[in-house]
Amino acid sequence: METVSIEVKTVAELANAPAEYREAASKIVRSHAINELYGAQVFDEPAVAFAPTPYWKWLTCRVAMEEYGHHQRFFRLGQKMGIAPETMIPGKTDKRPLSIFEFTMRSWPEFCVIKLLADMAEIIQVEDLMECTFRPLRDEAAKTMPEEKFHAGFGLRSCTELCRTEDGRRDVQAAIDALFPGMPAFFGQPRSKNNALYRKWGLKQHTNEAMRADYLERARVLVEDKLGLKLPAPA
Repeated sequence: METVSIEVKTVAELANAPAEYREAASKIVRSHAINELYGAQVFDEPAVAFAPTPYWKWLTCRVAMEEYGHHQRFFRLGQKMGIAPETMIPGKTDKRPLSIFEFTMRSWPEFCVIKLLADMAEIIQVEDLMECTFRPLRDEAAKTMPEEKFHAGFGLRSCTELCRTEDGRRDVQAAIDALFPGMPAFFGQPRSKNNALYRKWGLKQHTNEAMRADYLERARVLVEDKLGLKLPAPA
């Protein structure tokens, strides 16, 4: 694949970048704005009611607040780039959120597993953006990373606590069995034309297949090595 050597240091410089580059950068920012908001709405905020103690409610509120904050980061960047605000809001655009959000969360163990496995997937995506050629996007990714690591750590810590009892281990395993098979779809289709375009311009560094393989190994370490549970086969 041909790659183009380019670096766009500011939003103002973006206006002089090739049209293909501008459109690719806009797609990435729009996607993150939509999915960060949708995830906060369907998982993080509702999970406060599931949290078993004031302590876990407090931490879950922090997670929800930070996820809404991630949306605001990408939304504000998108506005500066000239992206129409309504195209960065779920339900106001024809762009669908990620398929993971079709999972219906019904319990505290399910939320803990979502943080364990879904936020690890997000970390891999953000890691890739931290090397991108559009510096404003790279900077927003760098600001987001510590919070994403906290969310994934929250998932590991809460799942570890649940696994101290047999009932808790059973509930966590059941949640993993329900959520994980669909998780590899988070990384998009193999041989994706969009991904090839992003790599051409240095907006992303890795193929969907490479990020998916990385994720599968990290998920195996979390579930099998750290929790002592079983990672099911991906769909």
